[in-house]
Amino acid sequence: MIDSLPPGALLIAGALLFPLLRGRLLKAWLVLLPVASFLHLLSLGEGIPWQMTLFDYELTPVRIDRLSLVFGYMFHLAALLSGVYALHVEDRWQHAAAMIYAGSAIGGVFAGDLVTLFVYWELTAISSVFLIWARHSDHLKGRALEKQAERSYRAGMRYLVIQVGSGVILLAGILLRVRGGGSLEFSQLGLVDLATGLIFVAFGIKAAFPLLHNWLLDAYPEATVTGTVFLSVFTTKMAIYALARGFAGTELLIYVGAAMTAFPIFFAVIVDDLRRVLAYGLVSQLGFMVCGIGLGSELALNGIASHAFAHIYMALLFMSVGAVLHRTGTANASELGGLYRSMPWTAGFCFVGAASISAFPLTSGFVTKSMVLTSAAEEHHVVVYLVLLFASAGVLFHSGLKVPYFAFFGRDSGKRVKEAPLHMLIAMGTTAALCLLIGIFPGALYGILPFDADYHPYTASHVVTQLQLLIFSALAFTVLNLTGLYPPEKRSTVLDTDWSYRRALPALVGAVERVGGRAWHGLLDAGGRALAALHGGIYRVTGPEGVFARSWPTGSIALSAALMLGAYLLFYFFY
Repeated sequence: MIDSLPPGALLIAGALLFPLLRGRLLKAWLVLLPVASFLHLLSLGEGIPWQMTLFDYELTPVRIDRLSLVFGYMFHLAALLSGVYALHVEDRWQHAAAMIYAGSAIGGVFAGDLVTLFVYWELTAISSVFLIWARHSDHLKGRALEKQAERSYRAGMRYLVIQVGSGVILLAGILLRVRGGGSLEFSQLGLVDLATGLIFVAFGIKAAFPLLHNWLLDAYPEATVTGTVFLSVFTTKMAIYALARGFAGTELLIYVGAAMTAFPIFFAVIVDDLRRVLAYGLVSQLGFMVCGIGLGSELALNGIASHAFAHIYMALLFMSVGAVLHRTGTANASELGGLYRSMPWTAGFCFVGAASISAFPLTSGFVTKSMVLTSAAEEHHVVVYLVLLFASAGVLFHSGLKVPYFAFFGRDSGKRVKEAPLHMLIAMGTTAALCLLIGIFPGALYGILPFDADYHPYTASHVVTQLQLLIFSALAFTVLNLTGLYPPEKRSTVLDTDWSYRRALPALVGAVERVGGRAWHGLLDAGGRALAALHGGIYRVTGPEGVFARSWPTGSIALSAALMLGAYLLFYFFY
């Protein structure tokens, strides 16, 4: 019976019990549910366990292969660690939303047809928005708390519109594909027509392509402390999987991915909110995966799969900053500093995450990200390779150094708080240990990749090149800070491309509305005055005192009739 359930279904079904649970039972269920779902996945063999027919179309709700398994394993691990991290949360509905969200993402990566993918695609959007709306702070009261709730609500609404919108675009692409005689099978699609183009755009929205990335930067920093950890894992990695499944080898993705790795660096350096800094870092790391998908070689695809798995370091960084937010009530760099005295364990775990995202040797980022760079070099994409090198150095500059430095060191903010709760430390410690174990013993991860991996990351040239990049970036960070040239950490609004539709477009519509409104009212006033003048003229002629109200002599009437008849005859003969 249970073997007939698709992967992730236990998480979705089990999440419905959260509103009924209390206390220790609630916490136990939060941990045991991902474990049960993972064991269920292990009981399923590779292949297509079952299919179904709907309206004469053959659907494949479950397809298990090595590519989907990598993402499935990682999603279950992330759900477990995020659940442990969230044990202090008493909001049962938030737990339910988080597990439905995780289960939907897991179901999506095992979907064998586009219709099943669409269902999970929309379910992730609807369930995840509650992790943004649920935010509240014990450190705020009164008007400040209301403003935060309003900000989270608005960010959640924008997030929901864009996420559901991507699903609508995906559905439009599926319908066009079916109408054109295409298959519903979710396999290699390629950019060949309008249908696949729409599907590509839908995937790109969720993967945070350039100009389509603002929903992530807008929503993730406004989510709950634990919600951001969940969000950092599932939505974008589901899109990365979808791109790898449907558009591997699409050359456009090489350049899109390269752009994604580089442009966030310039924004992350000047942003004050450390969770937003990490959101920019997340976009940059997604760029390496998108670029690898575009390269399309076995090495590159192994690289994106392994990098997606190793990307738990992003969750670790969000956990550490979330712990700071949980204890201090703020994640703004301008309000933090010196917390290593109060939160030494959290600071240590944050450094492990920072080292991993920066691809230091002996960390997970080093043994996975390098596959994409090596593939770009082997395929002679020189410019792309240089951009990826620049991004590798840049990521240390912001997420690798800025986050731990301004949160835990830098100037002393005077805040003295308790260390993070024990369950948070356990989640962060386990995640940090995994980052190090994968970096030291990469063979275990390489063994589950989609293709047989004959890759050795610890070559002299690779280690030396990476260390040179990291030392240069660290030196630049130090010099800029000592000379006062590093952008100061202060509360500010950083304009990104979302300014065009959040500020410029509403302002333009408002201006057009005001100008158009004044023009319309002026036109109505002029028309009213003209009609009043016409009515007055007619009244003067036909009213009680008008010309037609008088008694006319018979001769005058006869003369008038003769003149009108003459005018008619002239018109008739000449026209």
